[in-house]
Amino acid sequence: MNPIIVWFRQDLRLADNPALHAAVQTGRPVVPLFILHEASDGRPWGAASRWWLDKSLKALDADLRHRGSRLVLRQGDPAMIVPGLAEELGAEVVWNRLYGPAATVRDTDLKAELGARSFNASLLVEPWTVKTGEGRPYGVFTPFWRAAERLIEDETIHRAPSRIPGPDRWPASDDLKDWKLHPAKPDWSGGFDPWTPGDAGAHEALSRFRRRLDDYAEVRDRPDLDASSRLSPHLHWGEIGPRQVRAACGENARFMAEIGWREFNHHLLWRYGDLARRNLRRDFDAFPWRDDPKGLKAWQEGRTGYPLVDAGMRQLWATGFMHNRVRMVVASFLIKHLLIDWREGEAWFWDCLVDADEANNPANWQWSAGCGADAQPFFRIFNPIGQGERYDPAGDYVKRWVPELKDLPARVIHKPWEAGGAKGYPPPIVDHAEARERALEAFRRLRET
Repeated sequence: MNPIIVWFRQDLRLADNPALHAAVQTGRPVVPLFILHEASDGRPWGAASRWWLDKSLKALDADLRHRGSRLVLRQGDPAMIVPGLAEELGAEVVWNRLYGPAATVRDTDLKAELGARSFNASLLVEPWTVKTGEGRPYGVFTPFWRAAERLIEDETIHRAPSRIPGPDRWPASDDLKDWKLHPAKPDWSGGFDPWTPGDAGAHEALSRFRRRLDDYAEVRDRPDLDASSRLSPHLHWGEIGPRQVRAACGENARFMAEIGWREFNHHLLWRYGDLARRNLRRDFDAFPWRDDPKGLKAWQEGRTGYPLVDAGMRQLWATGFMHNRVRMVVASFLIKHLLIDWREGEAWFWDCLVDADEANNPANWQWSAGCGADAQPFFRIFNPIGQGERYDPAGDYVKRWVPELKDLPARVIHKPWEAGGAKGYPPPIVDHAEARERALEAFRRLRET
């Protein structure tokens, strides 16, 4: 029988994988394929994403080999590679859908050329199915999620196949080592060791989070506590799917709203396309951003003089991750304290985050800047001192990531200048009150234009 190609993309798992399940159900030989061609999906992956992908592909290949299969690796343009391999093998092609503009155009063309089939593996509901009573897409999260929840079906979550039949002759494959996804000279990824990319690591993270789910609503904003699910990179790479997460955590409405926000961002990506470069609110095209290379560098390096901001930026650099509450604080600081264009921050996160996502990353930055869908108002400006005192009350998070301040008492750790500062730690690069007034004045000027 002619084989069937399963083109893996951001669905690097065997369980709850509709395309793989459909292929195995045919009883035909299956050829799992992954193609490295970043430009086809809009922008090159960041360094942290490349680190994760390297480990995730190794894990996926090991899982496939355990079932009598293997992962075929190719590098180049999928618009050339997929039809070429299909012709070489006389194969049908199946895949799970992506929702970015470049991938959507490419996949539509390939479907027409090959008669391929596609499936939904990464969302609870397809973006085009959630509409207002007037038939329009939603622009506000709460009614979107209310409508989306009514459309979610309790679909069967298929187990990973116990055996995956392979072809008599395997096509040629690249060697993953030749892709050089892991950093070298220098290898800056030492702090990434606690992560376990792959299906097993995803389910371990889900199981660990499930045990403390009952406290999530109360502690989710505390970066000093181990309260995050840490599922975001696993969801981004499709090592676990939202249906699996919902089956395990669906009773917790607060956490499921976070999954809903992820759905909303993909809804925006499918609807608007280029979220990373274009303001959804076009009036922000005239915003008077400042050109401040020194301020941007201080922010990137965690040297702003505001402990919570600096702790978050240093955690990001060291581990490829940052707590969600702190992400909001550091984004607000860059945009509103320094008046630096949100796209500069989005680009830095894109390079540094292991969960950098084409939908979530820019949509969240636009939310922080006030120029996105259902965004916080620009005039809402986080006070990094007050945020630290509220969500890191003992300063444990700051002490971990800003060791210069480890000897300061809790009452001053978020404002070390009141204790005369600390050796090696910089003074604030901007005064909070003055920066706040400057930001509000810039917003007033924007509204007057």
